[in-house]
Amino acid sequence: MNPQDILLKYWGYSEFRGSQEAIIRKVLADEDVLALMPTGGGKSVCYQIPALAREGLCIVVSPLIALIQDQVAALKKKGVRALALTGRLRDTEVADLLDNCQYGNYKFLYLSPERLQQQMVQERIAQLNVNLLAVDEAHCISQWGNDFRPAYLHCGVLRDLHPEIPMIALTATATPVVQQEILDNLKLRDCSVFRDSFLRENITYKVVHAEDKDQRLKALVRTGKKNGIIYVRSRRLAESLASLLNRNGTPATAYHGGMTTREKGDRLRQWMASELRFMVATNAFGMGVDKADVRLVVHYQLPDSIESYYQEAGRAGRDGKPAEAVLLYNPNDAIQVRKQFLDSLPDAEFLKKLYRSLNNYFQIPYGTGENSTHYFRFDAFCDAYKLPAGLAYSGLQVLDQYSVISLAQHYKRNTKLQFIAGKSELWSYLEQQKALAPLVQVLVRTYGGLFDFETKINTLMLARKAGVSETYLLDALETLARDGIIEYQAAHGDLELIFLVPREDDRTINRLAGELNRHRQVRTGQVARMLEYVQTGSVCRARQLLEYFGERLPIPCGKCDVCLGRKSVGQDAQRQLRLAILVELETAALSSQALIARLPWEEAQVLKALQFLLEDGKIRINTTNQYIPV
Repeated sequence: MNPQDILLKYWGYSEFRGSQEAIIRKVLADEDVLALMPTGGGKSVCYQIPALAREGLCIVVSPLIALIQDQVAALKKKGVRALALTGRLRDTEVADLLDNCQYGNYKFLYLSPERLQQQMVQERIAQLNVNLLAVDEAHCISQWGNDFRPAYLHCGVLRDLHPEIPMIALTATATPVVQQEILDNLKLRDCSVFRDSFLRENITYKVVHAEDKDQRLKALVRTGKKNGIIYVRSRRLAESLASLLNRNGTPATAYHGGMTTREKGDRLRQWMASELRFMVATNAFGMGVDKADVRLVVHYQLPDSIESYYQEAGRAGRDGKPAEAVLLYNPNDAIQVRKQFLDSLPDAEFLKKLYRSLNNYFQIPYGTGENSTHYFRFDAFCDAYKLPAGLAYSGLQVLDQYSVISLAQHYKRNTKLQFIAGKSELWSYLEQQKALAPLVQVLVRTYGGLFDFETKINTLMLARKAGVSETYLLDALETLARDGIIEYQAAHGDLELIFLVPREDDRTINRLAGELNRHRQVRTGQVARMLEYVQTGSVCRARQLLEYFGERLPIPCGKCDVCLGRKSVGQDAQRQLRLAILVELETAALSSQALIARLPWEEAQVLKALQFLLEDGKIRINTTNQYIPV
């Protein structure tokens, strides 16, 4: 079948988009390709169609298990045979799956870059009838890019295993420096580079300066029958904002890494079906999710990089219809983003302490521990070794990134409890079991509704309140369950950790010291560019984004907050507006919303004038987020 027929048969489209067809033709001509396509540009089609057009198997390297699973599920739904080497597979299971690839007429094998480094996997791949090598999210190769994954540096081994087979590298976020690193590290030969414009003409980018973000958010989601995504950086805030929107009549739900697979699936299904209008999510959400009619993407907090922002904002308007990407910002965000993304970066000394603590916690002898799996309560671990939780979690992520450990959140079992004995029966029981009375009193005081419904509890927090060890508390709960007083579902851990290398203490971390310094340098640069984007009020937003990725936008977009502000208010009018603001503030301290209500100017114009007066030192913000004259 030719590419057009395959597109129609499996995807239901009669025409390709952008550079898709040209890329596919090059691959079918056995040429290497680097494809740079924006989020929603249809990258997967560029390797899936040529693979289907030929005999043999396509090897796909991808960084995220969730993304791999989504791709494999989508192919199977189309009737295409695909499998993945994911999860905690034993060697025998990996061997069986690779046998299926060799003898079972499969078309796609997906695997992580770490799995590719296994000697057995490489040996078996060398024996397969491969028709194409694909490296997705190829920017992960670059130490100067976003989401650097050291294991990606070794993906060039595919070229050694099948030197005559064409290779395609694909990414949605690559600066010119990152592009060159991809070409070099993957050993791409006479490579054709295709670059679809990163401009999404249907998306209007806006930075909205907002002292009261909740009020601005409610106003944004109220407008029309929009579907959308609201990005935040913490699970707690995701839940809080979803509740806020629901209380104000906007059907919404939260999505984050702390949920079970079933909870995520249910909420995703409701949102995809538009039963819920807004998904309030951490960056755990979005990869592989293809909802075409997202009209609004809001960033309630600053992302860590332009790459992350562009990718997440790009989930709006995939149907080509008008959409908005709005970033809410106030001056405190600059402090918070530096604190979260820079101050929380662990140095080598802290990583040594963290790594030794992990090995001691799990009692792993020196020189052993490789491939051993452990479940643990992160807060209990930090408490035992007096480690700051934020810095410790960042350290675990760094160790995961550099393949010292493999880290996964493990929320299959939450600790839940409900009293099944009535209150009079409970008090009679405690007369006989007086030692348990203080714990029960703490439980009842801490959680309402325990007699009415099953409730999630935090055992470490309860133990601290009761002045006992968590082990003692858990034993007491087991006793109450055995005696028919409570129903109790225990949790064994909230993190799953696999040691990927034998224990060598400081030597393990010393090998990473240079990379850690490079990592800090990269992160510092990314945060600086993100702040530059939100703080620059004189350059078109679309132009700023495209210039970051090495593309020039000759004419401003004409519809972002910068362009609208420039259009609608001339210099004389701007001066009049600033003067009017200062006059209003002479009588009382006012919020931005109060000023917008009082003044006969558009909201965007008032906010722009406030930003100018702040930068010029004419006004400042007090402790209650109101403006006052200086």
